[in-house]
Amino acid sequence: MFKKFGIFTLTLVMIMSLLVGCAKEAPEESLIETPVVEKEDNAEAPETPKRYPMVIEDTLGEEIVLEEKPQRVVSVAPSITESFFALGLEAFLVGRTDYCDYPEKAQEVTSVGTLREPNLEKIIELEADLVIASTHFEEDVHEKLQELGITVMVLNPNDSFEGVYEVLKKIGMAMEAEDAAEELVLSMKNHVQEVKEKVQHLETPSVYYVVGFGEYGDFTAGGDTFIHEMIEEAGGFNVAQDVEGWSYSLEKLIEKDPEVLIVSKYYDTKAQIIEAQGYKDLSAVKNQRIVEIDNNLIDRQGPRLAEGFEALARAIHQEAFE
Repeated sequence: MFKKFGIFTLTLVMIMSLLVGCAKEAPEESLIETPVVEKEDNAEAPETPKRYPMVIEDTLGEEIVLEEKPQRVVSVAPSITESFFALGLEAFLVGRTDYCDYPEKAQEVTSVGTLREPNLEKIIELEADLVIASTHFEEDVHEKLQELGITVMVLNPNDSFEGVYEVLKKIGMAMEAEDAAEELVLSMKNHVQEVKEKVQHLETPSVYYVVGFGEYGDFTAGGDTFIHEMIEEAGGFNVAQDVEGWSYSLEKLIEKDPEVLIVSKYYDTKAQIIEAQGYKDLSAVKNQRIVEIDNNLIDRQGPRLAEGFEALARAIHQEAFE
């Protein structure tokens, strides 16, 4: 028994010695190679999510499907044309209306006629893959374009100052220019806020914004219009806030007798107002508070609307900007 135990012990000692010896010796090279996984040069990066086809809901509530990024766009509104230029997308613009005159380079783009009656043959000839319209777009024209297989998207701010921002964002989305749209919207909002801060603690004079006057009637910005909203936020009291839409009566205007009249700088409007029956006796005219502005900044609900807001504020509170 003791002999067997001695042999077992001796064998165990020899095995332990070999293991210790192996542990102490550092081999010059590893006998077992670690497999190296080489990165292939042509390894594909993770796929970027596809942008198109894209679905955008327009102002009419229709879901507009864009199979790919539009390359040939026709604008049927000055505000849309201005938006394309403001977003740096003018290279995609192949058509515009007769009224799209800003910026100056817009006039180099082929005209497709008027807002209400664009030339359908010209739009087809231009091979437009997207037509973007806004206000004053006739339903029958819309239907005819769709029948011709042309994608039509209606983007109307709906008499809302904030609505302009949404239109810009949707154009940016459709044209893969979201960053540019967000940057422009932020710039406009900051501009508006700066103007508000200049006038927020001042008195609120009564204001009448002249849209039209004369033999065909008197027109202004009623309480449900975006211009009313702008007048109020620019530090004025709109005397026509009690009506809806744009029509107003001369009798009411004389009764309200506003302190400030705001008129277009075009078509010699100021000189005509001063001589117009009912207007010439208003306090605003007698006190020389009839102010001209570039109404295109306001009437066209586009990227220059923040400039229009400042123009309104300056007309109402000239002293705040001296």
